[in-house]
Amino acid sequence: MKAMILAAGRGERMRPLTATTPKPLLKIGNTTLIEHTLHQVHLAGIQDVVINVHHLGDQIIQYCGDGAAFDLSIRYSVEPTLLETGGGVFNALPLLGDEPFLLLSADVWTDFPLKKLLQKKISGAHVVLVDNPDYHRDGDFALDANGLVCMEGEKKLTYANISIIHPRLFYGENHGVFRLTKILRPAIENKMVMGECYAGEWHNVGTVGDLEKLVRVKQMR
Repeated sequence: MKAMILAAGRGERMRPLTATTPKPLLKIGNTTLIEHTLHQVHLAGIQDVVINVHHLGDQIIQYCGDGAAFDLSIRYSVEPTLLETGGGVFNALPLLGDEPFLLLSADVWTDFPLKKLLQKKISGAHVVLVDNPDYHRDGDFALDANGLVCMEGEKKLTYANISIIHPRLFYGENHGVFRLTKILRPAIENKMVMGECYAGEWHNVGTVGDLEKLVRVKQMR
């Protein structure tokens, strides 16, 4: 299985830090966000990684290189125009192939055991959800008693930016700017998406405040 790491965003809410440094290269202690993600991918036993880049993408390419420093093989999907999450994945499909792939975000710091996802049998997708953070109290999706993802339910949860995606979900789609939810919603309605809730360490590093909070958490350990 291959992995794709979303790393193309401008990091607008991280300014001024991201004016000269792409968000994936911001550090928690001595470790960049993307280095942590690459380490987790390696621990899962995945060798081949695709990273999409746009904002200051040359810095990410220079930092990660061909992946040898991380014992990985890395290729890049360069976006001259930012394509959002769904459009970015669609653009990278020629590098990802026809089999399900692991999809992650470079700005999520987590200890989720990715390896256990690799054995999932999926028809469309398997997504990891977390309890709703303060900034997203309404959540994204719900889970039924059998682990089927639903658009509505008694308890809504937030998409953790961790999933296994089958490329077939993008069949018939066209190149363009669109979010991943455009692909997930019809798949959910067709009962093609399973999921699970994770209660372990998970941080979405979207703002300077998020970054500073995570740094403090790590310093206390």
